[in-house]
Amino acid sequence: MAEETVEQKLARLEAENQALKEQVERKSGQLRLKVSEKGGLSIYGLGRFPVTLYKEQWVRLLGHVDEIKVFLKDNDQQLKAKQ
Repeated sequence: MAEETVEQKLARLEAENQALKEQVERKSGQLRLKVSEKGGLSIYGLGRFPVTLYKEQWVRLLGHVDEIKVFLKDNDQQLKAKQ
């Protein structure tokens, strides 16, 4: 493989830099998904820290979505919302 020219290297590094900047930018309310080092699914953007569960835990949790929604609705007065 031929070595990169200075121009090619600069273009590659600028593209990598732009990709990293876009990765770091956090838009309000935007969730980001990432596979953790140990193989779990981490969701960023819900709070200060990510929520990380393993695949079978996410499947189990998502299987109860309707029940969770009903619970939230039934207990709306008792639950606090982040302001």
